[in-house]
Amino acid sequence: MVKLNKIYTRTGDDGSTGLVDGSRTPKHSLRIEAIGKVDEANSAIGLAAASIGSGDHAAALYRVQNDMFDLGADLATPAGDADFTPSEMVLRMVADQTAWLEDAIDGLNEHLEPLASFVLPGGTEAAARTHVARAATRAAERAMAQLADHEPVNPAALTYINRLSDYLFVLARALNNNGAGEVKWVPGANR
Repeated sequence: MVKLNKIYTRTGDDGSTGLVDGSRTPKHSLRIEAIGKVDEANSAIGLAAASIGSGDHAAALYRVQNDMFDLGADLATPAGDADFTPSEMVLRMVADQTAWLEDAIDGLNEHLEPLASFVLPGGTEAAARTHVARAATRAAERAMAQLADHEPVNPAALTYINRLSDYLFVLARALNNNGAGEVKWVPGANR
């Protein structure tokens, strides 16, 4: 369990930050950019959950937020030898976390009509906030993919973040009265 007695340490005043393995990296590094984008997405997910209030959908988003902290810890633990095996000392994303998302997507899809058009990211407030979280998640995925071009990144982490944006899209549809409240895109409508 994490215990924080003091929030500021002054160790980052030089523009660097510490990673889980004790190493330091510039705050503008690709790794920290990816961690920051995951944090932004997690914050957007929290806002979506707060707009839902309570119930199964909110509980699912709080579960996702916990997974997003796991994802941040995974990214904050460099794997120079590309060993992404979780242990008591090393927190890594695992396939079961993505499998939960896939099951949740399938469960939500059972109540939705197939898409016949692209939908605008709006509708109810909860759906709109979930779309914002989806877009933030896609930004986190892009940052993680860019990091993966330069340093090893856990493949399970990349799969998770990709599937999460799918989940958030389907959840937004569900929050729009199971698709009945969606606003459809009309190509060229304003020409």
